[in-house]
Amino acid sequence: MTYSILDIANFIHAAHGNLRDNDIEFLLIDSRKLIYPEKSLFFALHSNRKDGHEFINELYEKGVRSFVVQKQYSIKITGANFLIVEDVLAALQQLAAHHRENFKQSDTLASIPVIGITGSNGKTIVKEWLYQLLRADEHIVRSPRSYNSQIGVALSIWQMNQTHSLAIFEAGISTKNEMNALRNMIRPTIGVFTGIGHAHSEGFENRFEKLEEKVKLFRFTEHTVFAINELTLDEQELIQLQFPKAFTWSRKSTASLQILSEEWLGATTSINAVIAGREEKIVIPFADPISIDNAITCWCVLKLLGYSSEIICERMKILEPVEMRMQLKMGINNCYLINDSYSNDLSSLSLALSYLKQQAGGQKTTLILSDILQAGISDQELYQQVALEMAQQKLQRFIGIGAHISAFKLFFLALAIPCDFYDSTDSFLQESTHHLFQNEYILLKGARVFEFERISKWLEKQQHQTVMEINLTAMLHNLKSYQQKLKPATKVMAMVKAFSYGSGTVEVARLLEFHKVDYLAVAYADEGIVLRKAGIRLPIMVMSPDEASFDSLLEYHLEPELFSNNIFHSFEQYIQKQGITNFPVHIKFNTGMNRLGFEVTEANAIALNIQKSHNFLVKSAFSHLAASESEEMDSFTLEQARLFNRACDDLTNVLGYSFIKHLSNTAAIFRKPELQYDMVRLGIGLYGVDTANEKELALQTVASLKSTVAQIRTVQENETIGYNRKGKLNRLSKIATVRIGYADGFNRKLGNGRVSIFVKGKLAPVIGNVCMDMTMIDITDIPDVLEGDQVEIFGNNLSIQQLAEWSETIPYEIMTGISQRVKRVYLEE
Repeated sequence: MTYSILDIANFIHAAHGNLRDNDIEFLLIDSRKLIYPEKSLFFALHSNRKDGHEFINELYEKGVRSFVVQKQYSIKITGANFLIVEDVLAALQQLAAHHRENFKQSDTLASIPVIGITGSNGKTIVKEWLYQLLRADEHIVRSPRSYNSQIGVALSIWQMNQTHSLAIFEAGISTKNEMNALRNMIRPTIGVFTGIGHAHSEGFENRFEKLEEKVKLFRFTEHTVFAINELTLDEQELIQLQFPKAFTWSRKSTASLQILSEEWLGATTSINAVIAGREEKIVIPFADPISIDNAITCWCVLKLLGYSSEIICERMKILEPVEMRMQLKMGINNCYLINDSYSNDLSSLSLALSYLKQQAGGQKTTLILSDILQAGISDQELYQQVALEMAQQKLQRFIGIGAHISAFKLFFLALAIPCDFYDSTDSFLQESTHHLFQNEYILLKGARVFEFERISKWLEKQQHQTVMEINLTAMLHNLKSYQQKLKPATKVMAMVKAFSYGSGTVEVARLLEFHKVDYLAVAYADEGIVLRKAGIRLPIMVMSPDEASFDSLLEYHLEPELFSNNIFHSFEQYIQKQGITNFPVHIKFNTGMNRLGFEVTEANAIALNIQKSHNFLVKSAFSHLAASESEEMDSFTLEQARLFNRACDDLTNVLGYSFIKHLSNTAAIFRKPELQYDMVRLGIGLYGVDTANEKELALQTVASLKSTVAQIRTVQENETIGYNRKGKLNRLSKIATVRIGYADGFNRKLGNGRVSIFVKGKLAPVIGNVCMDMTMIDITDIPDVLEGDQVEIFGNNLSIQQLAEWSETIPYEIMTGISQRVKRVYLEE
């Protein structure tokens, strides 16, 4: 749907001057995701760290002509529409609410049922499963991925149009007084509550308060579904009082759908329940408790919608797993592979293409796309829109798989990019060869029936089964957690040295650049060269330059840290020979670390030298805190700061210009906010490790090291395990051999019971010496372990801090010690 800019101004009660004609079809809140400039309305949202008003000039240059701005914004551009409001976020929500109003019952339009889902966990899974269960009968619009925030809900609702017959939206909150705004936009006709848990509890006094806030979503909703299985009696009483007609389910309390029994049959579960006095059964292709609960909630919704027991039973059997994350993997021939099997529709395609563009930087991009099924619009209109989306995203190569997409190949051939079409996945695999894929980023987007996992496996670089998963969404969460502790003007330098602490330099740098950190830091010029060749444009500080790297510093626009008279004068002579002036450098002072850096007493002489020659322009001065994570060393930390201030004052007095000052490392960011200066250096905290161990930030785990069980054997009492017969058994034991060894970075000293590995919900001690490629663990007390099962060396279940403590080392050493032969898999939720 489109609206005139004048209509939108009236909807959001905006002040404005003369408005030029502009029909708006797309809402934009992120300048990096601009696709349709002439039809987009930019909302200049403001946060603690970023102000959308700063990107207006950039967007105007790219063709955007309509903006929603705050009253205080000084308008300097002519020839554009500016809608002036008190609160930009409130205006976005008002527009979404007005758009939602169009789909209520009227003389000209039929009402579209809207399912609103909230709860602590399971919202996205329930939404996606309802989509699977109902899509045969309805044309459904739903929240993309986990768009359930104050902004995400507004953007989700904006997708609604007259072709839809059902809408499903999530609503997520993190503190009090947030749900009313979401309810006013969603206005659900059917409410679904998935349960209450610990997620986002920090924003509430207690669990009951959180429940009260969440159920505000359903205040004007006639039909509701509640999972009350884990609710206390007080919580159940609240539900009963506010929603006496609610359709409920429980295993314990009396409910509309009362669970009688659950029987696990391998990978499936048979669930028996009583509904309105009648016993009914469903079978689902899952056996884990979370999936079972989510399936029961969906069962309730289908009963509420009037579906027969037979149809429910039939559809529940074919529920498909929901992949919550896009995976970025190394592929053949220096390719990268993004496998997005989460969903296959227009909105998710747009998100996936944006992610492809973000990850690829300036490198070649390829889309492999199957038929899009049950889109609710004609194939002609559908594939016209797909081709337009590809054109806007400047895709460089396209492969279509399926009879429907192939029938409209002319739309794609008109893009003047290489295109190939295949009737099926089988024909693609039979006719394609590996040499056709070289040095490119490939996005796989396929409906389940096309089995694109076969293409993924064919394109993946073959490596052994030990992998390190890097959760980029968790990394972004950690970045924002630290940014919230900063003063608004404080910059962030992200440390990506040592292969980004083992996590993968280019992939991490792309994420950080996309989310606008200010600086990157690497240890050596070689690391900076890799980033430049990958298209990273952020300024990069090289912390350990040497004479051999001087040419590279100039060629790749890298900024050296100067820490001694020797490196200072060597680089100065080199710069003079090149005839260069004002080359950007960073001056490091030693204030107590006693590792690298000029002495504080040398600051005046350094500044005089720089002022005299004009060879260097000081971009920053910094020092390194020795013990910022330790309260016992706080007096020493403050003494370091005093010395640093003295050095900076000497530099400033002589140079006569300002430069960036930075002292704080990860721990000091929140332990010593007074030491933030102009910039902070964020290192291990970005990867989810709290070195101060204060648990103030609720950091998320970024890196998980996983492997698989290669073989299981029963070994008799008094037998031994491994080299040198170090693992002695004092009972009949079951031993599993795991595909990880010291060549992967699992240190040899970790054997003989010193550490354990997480398998099937329990810890299994390492027995015997760690081998080069294999490690043995004792699983005697852990039932049901099978060959091929996944194990976790560190991650969400077994923290890297715990492994480091067992190993008598620090998380830094473990992360940076993971071998390059271990495949890195990048996940984005």
